[in-house]
Amino acid sequence: MNFLDLQDPRPIYEQIADMYRKLILKGAMKPNQPMPSVRSLSVELSTNPNTVQKAFASLEREGYIYTVKGRGSFVKDNIDLKENKVKELRERLAAILEEARELGISKEELFE
Repeated sequence: MNFLDLQDPRPIYEQIADMYRKLILKGAMKPNQPMPSVRSLSVELSTNPNTVQKAFASLEREGYIYTVKGRGSFVKDNIDLKENKVKELRERLAAILEEARELGISKEELFE
């Protein structure tokens, strides 16, 4: 499962965190499912364990995963995550539509 894009200007830890965010939001990773260990994922991705740890820390801060000392990290059972993401996307879309309206671009033109 190598999802790193070396052409992507984002840091590697952001790419790792983003992929797991998507997997969790899509339901590909179920609540309380264990995350891969930092060591095994760093070997699989050929990256530094500190990079994976930084990605996991970011996911934990955002409420996607939780850590149990000595046992590892697990997907958090939080049904609000997807609802919050939908709300965020709607707000971003509304802002884009407003900007397009201000520039005289119709919705039809924009959606083309």
